[in-house]
Amino acid sequence: MRIEKISDLPFYTEGPARDSRGNIYCTTLSGGAILKIDVENKISEWSYSDCPNGQVVLPGDDHLICDVTLSAIRRFDCNGRFVKNEMEKYCADFEVFCPNDLVADNSGNIYFTDSIRNKGKVCFLGVNGEQNILSNDLDYPNGLVLSPDQKALYVAESYKNRILKINLESPGKAKGEVEIFAELPTHPSGKETDNLPDGLTLDHEGNLWVAHYGMQSIHKLSTEGKLWTSVDTHMPLTSNLFFYDQGMIVVTGGYGEPGPGGIFKVFLWN
Repeated sequence: MRIEKISDLPFYTEGPARDSRGNIYCTTLSGGAILKIDVENKISEWSYSDCPNGQVVLPGDDHLICDVTLSAIRRFDCNGRFVKNEMEKYCADFEVFCPNDLVADNSGNIYFTDSIRNKGKVCFLGVNGEQNILSNDLDYPNGLVLSPDQKALYVAESYKNRILKINLESPGKAKGEVEIFAELPTHPSGKETDNLPDGLTLDHEGNLWVAHYGMQSIHKLSTEGKLWTSVDTHMPLTSNLFFYDQGMIVVTGGYGEPGPGGIFKVFLWN
């Protein structure tokens, strides 16, 4: 594997995503900016929100962005113009405190996490207006990703240092109890904040990749939850990741909060 730094940045970064034209985006949380990195690695400020975190780019290149301060999921058009809040402060009549990360299924339904200690939630927003809570009483649910067949949702439960699996009966409906999919490696320091799984993504074979905040690592887990490999990202606070293509992962994070931050490319083949 080979790691290439795209840039050092003044703020810790999150929410990596790609649009249909190959541009990469990331958020800067307390920096307020949503950054665009073009195919030549030129960085520009694409848009702003109060405290932008997780991000997904939809077909048509609209962006949905979790804003932690506003307790909202916000829609921006392909040019960075704010359109509306898809969710603000409540989901299914439950108060939402800290929307952190989100994922869209093939029909455009949205799953997102509400990241608080002990009472965190996994929530659902349907394209038909349906809202639901899939799981609650979690200890800081964070990154999440759908299985390739859309029948399961994987969720990082940060302060338990593990990955959960929520089986889906249908979009927005949990099937059975939440399962523990994988327990993650622990940092030699023993500090709780050095063992916080954050963003998740899947490769083309269905293996799960985990950004491990505090561990300075991304981990590859098999489809059965077995640890296959770990990669040193050079960023102690590794926050999130996604596959740009089969051979390259984009990784966000930083060296402290609120900064400095950085963004890297990890090439799986030299």
